[in-house]
Amino acid sequence: MLAKIFNPHVVTVLMLVCSNCFMTYAWYGHLKNMADRQWWVAALCSWGIALFEYMIMVPANRIGFTVYSLPQLKIIQEVVTLSVFIPFAVFYLNQPFKWDFVWAALCLLGAVYFMFRS
Repeated sequence: MLAKIFNPHVVTVLMLVCSNCFMTYAWYGHLKNMADRQWWVAALCSWGIALFEYMIMVPANRIGFTVYSLPQLKIIQEVVTLSVFIPFAVFYLNQPFKWDFVWAALCLLGAVYFMFRS
């Protein structure tokens, strides 16, 4: 429905950003919030959070597949993942910023170029 009202290119990216916020928190948030709990408790909580990720990611991929090729959709996902992960790591998990984040992003931009060139 969103894709009929709004541009599916934009809707796809925005939904992937949203789903990646849930994914990143599910994968790494327990390192800060549940460090004192058993691993399986963290895993169950992460699965619960990941359910919301999938509820956004699956429709995002379905919408995106109408306007992007599968390889293009995958590389968008990778760029979004890094774009969400770096601020999460630096600001939420208090990891130091490294220039390697920038170099990794530049490498992904190269991958974007190759996936989107005609």
